[in-house]
Amino acid sequence: MTFETDSMAWLEEAVERLAEGFAGLPAWRPAAGHAERSRAVLAEAALRLQDNFPYFHPLYAGQMLKTPHPVARAAYTLATWINPNNHARDGGRASSRMEIEAVAEIAHMFGWTKHLGHLTSGGTFANLEALWVAGQLEPHKTILASEQAHYTHARISAVLRLPFEPVPADTHGRLSMPHLEQRLQRGDVSTVVATLGTTALGAIDPLPEILALRERYGFRLHVDAAYGGYFGLTATLGGDARAAFDVVGDADSVVIDPHKHGLQPYGCGCILFRDPSVGRFYKHDSPYTYFTSQDLHLGEISLECSRAGASAVALWATQRLLPLMRGGEFAAMLEDCRAAALDLHQRLSAADAFVAPIPPELDIVVWAVRGASVAESSERARKIFDAAARRDLHLALVQLPVAMFPGVWPEAPEADTVTCLRSVLMKPEHRAWMDQIWQRLSAAAQEILPSSSTK
Repeated sequence: MTFETDSMAWLEEAVERLAEGFAGLPAWRPAAGHAERSRAVLAEAALRLQDNFPYFHPLYAGQMLKTPHPVARAAYTLATWINPNNHARDGGRASSRMEIEAVAEIAHMFGWTKHLGHLTSGGTFANLEALWVAGQLEPHKTILASEQAHYTHARISAVLRLPFEPVPADTHGRLSMPHLEQRLQRGDVSTVVATLGTTALGAIDPLPEILALRERYGFRLHVDAAYGGYFGLTATLGGDARAAFDVVGDADSVVIDPHKHGLQPYGCGCILFRDPSVGRFYKHDSPYTYFTSQDLHLGEISLECSRAGASAVALWATQRLLPLMRGGEFAAMLEDCRAAALDLHQRLSAADAFVAPIPPELDIVVWAVRGASVAESSERARKIFDAAARRDLHLALVQLPVAMFPGVWPEAPEADTVTCLRSVLMKPEHRAWMDQIWQRLSAAAQEILPSSSTK
């Protein structure tokens, strides 16, 4: 069987247990209706869904797509029998409490016992809330982020009508400190976005150095850890990355995406603020929504209104099973992902066919294909991408600055960027499957570059 199915039995038991809590109600059974047609429609939907890459399989090593944990999938589905809305306690009493508990556990991972935070539909909206608060505090000042930061920061700033400027990155994809300080000297910056786990490279911006600049220039620091945030629990990070994760708690706000490494279904992001008083910006008066609860509800600290309580239930259940602790089972899964990335990078570095000058800081590996020119390298990367897919190995392509590959093309390059191959090894199983991944990648390279060695 390709898919995990044990959770279907757990779910059936849980639905029966859930129903016991409402047994005192007058007898009522909703009409199921359309049984045969429903089966047919679901069968048709299953056929349509076959038109996908195998995101769940270890041979899918391309984009940031990770299968939810079975308990998360089952808990999410269980909650849909109630279909709670976490915009208000009235709409989701149990799921609101579960969200508060789960978010507090994430905040504790960064060393925060006091915080303001909630779940969102994803990292984009979570980052929007962080920059929205920054704009409320200093409406007309500039937002800065690395040119390797996620493109949504520029887009969000435009939506919020806040000035935004990208700052150059160094040859490892990290925010350049000399360029950042030079820009800060103009004195009109409200917020610097530091990324812990860039989308292209998984690079970690030098957070200790950025914090030192904050002491001198007085800006607000937002950490976009949507991808890499959970890696702070691991014991195998390199020195610079470890130093960055050790000071995340000094940031003003943090974003993390449980639907990436947190084993959750889409969409589940999380925004956290170190200073709970920023909740004053969310205040609103609603004459029609809240009647039965005098307690603070999540709708008062969120820009989104209706939000799936099922996301909170799934996250709570997963963290109940796999606590967010150093040395725990969840941390060990992340360490396996990083070990797989280091293994792949070592193999790439030893292969004549490839150029891999940037060691992975997390679990993302990027490499170029050797060629006489940037154009030839890019063309070969695209061909190997297709050849690997024919062997059921699914990678990704990424455009990177040629400057990140110093000395590879000594003549003046004809382009500023080169198309590279990229692998996101975010499944713990990737570590055990690395021999098979390498075998398929080597065979694809041999097909395109018969004279090159990948031994």
